Amino acid sequence: MTEPNTLAPLEAPIVTLAPAAAPPAHAVIAPGPSSRDERDSYAVTALADIIDRSLHAGMARVTMGLSPLALMHAYLDWATHLAGSPGKRLQLVEKAARKASRMALHCAQSVTRHEAAGPCIEPLPQDRRFEADSWQHWPYNVIYQSFLLQQQWWHNATTDVRGVSEQNERIVEFTSRQILDMASPSNFILTNPEIMKRTMETGGANLVAGFQNMIEDWERRISGKKPVGCENFVVGRDVAITPGKVVYRNRLIELIQYAPTTDTVRPEPILIVPAWIMKYYILDLSPTNSMVKYLTAQGFTVFMISWKNPDEDDRDLDMEDYRTLGVMAALDAVGGIVPGHKVHTVGYCLGGTLLSIAAAAMARDNDDRLQSVTLLAAQTDFTEAGELMLFINESQLAFLDDMMWEQGFLDTSQMAGAFQMLRSNDLVWSYLARNYLMGEREPMTDLMAWNADATRMPYKMHSQYLHKLFLDNELAEGRYVIGEKPVSLSDIRVPIFAVGTERDHVAPWRSTYKIHRLTETEVTYLLASGGHNVGIVSDRHHPGLHYRVATTPGDALHVDPDTWFAAAPAKAGSWWPDWLAWLQSRSGVPVPPPAFPAADIPLPDAPGRYVLAS
Repeated sequence: MTEPNTLAPLEAPIVTLAPAAAPPAHAVIAPGPSSRDERDSYAVTALADIIDRSLHAGMARVTMGLSPLALMHAYLDWATHLAGSPGKRLQLVEKAARKASRMALHCAQSVTRHEAAGPCIEPLPQDRRFEADSWQHWPYNVIYQSFLLQQQWWHNATTDVRGVSEQNERIVEFTSRQILDMASPSNFILTNPEIMKRTMETGGANLVAGFQNMIEDWERRISGKKPVGCENFVVGRDVAITPGKVVYRNRLIELIQYAPTTDTVRPEPILIVPAWIMKYYILDLSPTNSMVKYLTAQGFTVFMISWKNPDEDDRDLDMEDYRTLGVMAALDAVGGIVPGHKVHTVGYCLGGTLLSIAAAAMARDNDDRLQSVTLLAAQTDFTEAGELMLFINESQLAFLDDMMWEQGFLDTSQMAGAFQMLRSNDLVWSYLARNYLMGEREPMTDLMAWNADATRMPYKMHSQYLHKLFLDNELAEGRYVIGEKPVSLSDIRVPIFAVGTERDHVAPWRSTYKIHRLTETEVTYLLASGGHNVGIVSDRHHPGLHYRVATTPGDALHVDPDTWFAAAPAKAGSWWPDWLAWLQSRSGVPVPPPAFPAADIPLPDAPGRYVLAS
């Protein structure tokens, strides 16, 4: 098999210009700029553009890619409307007085009673900062209760102000919450009883250990090393160890074919399209939670795309390149290895979005190579794409475009910063308190090590992805163009298995559920416990897992997500066996497994070369 190593150069069309007709003798020709003036005008315009882009790129290094102008606009929208709403301000004064009264009563009860007084405000269910019993005793109960009351008041102040746009309101509320979380009593030694107790018990040794942890983290960060403990999860040695071989490579992907573990396999192979925002091996972590190992053990031939980690030379790769050099090239290679059989396709996160685009284009063009489509935490409608939508508007995307334009890609640290902000309590402040104040190191896990192994994204592709999908929602509205014609998800006729997760902050399950409205084929929707990653990597031996699943025929009336949730009974355990049964029911009688193809150029064994690039 030959391997194309480079993209074919784009050839500019040859345009022949007919000679301009001479003006009539009586025509008056208005004076216009000379060619010299035109060149100067173009040069000035180009210089202005470079100056603006460079300035924004420099600012982005300080703001982690967030546009300060977008933030200023949101706060100005909120502040001016609040200033023009005396009734809302009066309501906030009344709320502050009532909260102060509640707090005074709580303080009095805490001082006069021997037993701990009940809280006057409960933390939100996902807020675990004040769970320890030591927080319920004087004076720490008063400290954290007053903080929660203040946090609640600011939520009231930043929401429900008439006239403020919905996105600006969410930006102001989110940003205000981030600022308050910085000042949480759980983040400081003197106001955190757990840290005070540890400090007294160890004589301050925890603070010494925490300082050493901070220095170690700082040294690793500036030297480009991965976090502590990642060295115990080496790709190809500890994770991504399912046996296989790279059977195809181009400038964007390596295609891995995994070795069979059964005497016979289903005739229809499985092609997995992972997200390119992270390395592919989240679906092939340790042997106990590897989706690939699970599928091969159940008699399927599995292929996996491993995306290249792009650099500045790949700045002009676009979404169409990811479709043609990714999904379509992989399908062609799979068809050469397993000829005459349709393919079960699986897409995770961004890979699922790309797979849905490819499937719609294939349906439009009468390409019937697909047997089924499975979408794992993948969005096709972006109108309710969670808190990530806070960073998606024209101002923010122009700022982000300028940052990527200078670099040629979106860097891993810039991406990680945005995701950490969405869960700052869990990913930032609790980490700082535990590692630097308590002096503890949380043991590294395979999933945490994978999460630290991020990838870059090319400038042009990511810009198109954010503009066309997130901002303009072209795919859901039937305006996404492939080959000069738009594609429609309603053209897909193969059965779809879609998975959402209950606590997904990247692809909220109600957003992924919209696949029901966008397609006219049979959809089996499954809602799993957990979040965006843990809910998909559903370790079958992990206790406490549950899920809901129901199949909707293509001609059924629409059911809203809340009604679906109430009607679908909860089942205990991993959702993988249900999906396996769904795949098996749509597969043929087992046959001997296909052999690895002979390659003209030697290709490595799994996990391949692209996944190892940092």
